[in-house]
Amino acid sequence: MIPLNGYQIILASDSPRRKVFMESLKIPFSLKKFSVDESFPPNLRGSAIAEFIVQQKNFPFLNIIQPKQIVITADTIVWCENQYLGKPKDKTTAQQMLRLLSGKSHQVITSVGFLTSKKFQIITETTNVYFNHLTDQEIDRYIEDESPLDKAGAYGIQDSIGDVAIKRIEGSYTNVVGLPLAQVKEKISFLVKEE
Repeated sequence: MIPLNGYQIILASDSPRRKVFMESLKIPFSLKKFSVDESFPPNLRGSAIAEFIVQQKNFPFLNIIQPKQIVITADTIVWCENQYLGKPKDKTTAQQMLRLLSGKSHQVITSVGFLTSKKFQIITETTNVYFNHLTDQEIDRYIEDESPLDKAGAYGIQDSIGDVAIKRIEGSYTNVVGLPLAQVKEKISFLVKEE
């Protein structure tokens, strides 16, 4: 458990996976999220996209942040062959994404923003993920049986497809799920001691 020194943690996310990760830290936190436009300038690449979207998610809190509060925002993207893969808009898009990832490596990039009444900082974590070749039947079965539409790159490493698709990863596992937990814990510990 992290001693919070009177700080209140606010997780600005409706991701059930991020909520479970934060609960595992055994610290009290509340949930508060605003709907924001997650589009980004077309010239951005890789981690710059995730960092831009995290900044967008942070803006609604700028005028309401109180002393002794830390607002945590996050965004996860998949980057493959110079292409951005966010959450698929439908099953057809999910099929296209999984076919692109099949037999290749890609990067899962999560940026996490930390807003206090004094400053805003971002940490970004990248994990390299290597996929086995997937058959069309494996892709279609996964899309029908589970819920890839709420996941960047149309897959969850913790889902059944992770068992057959993922050859290996280099980096943080929790980052691929949606939150680099060890790095987030370290940052919270630093912020509550610093101020």
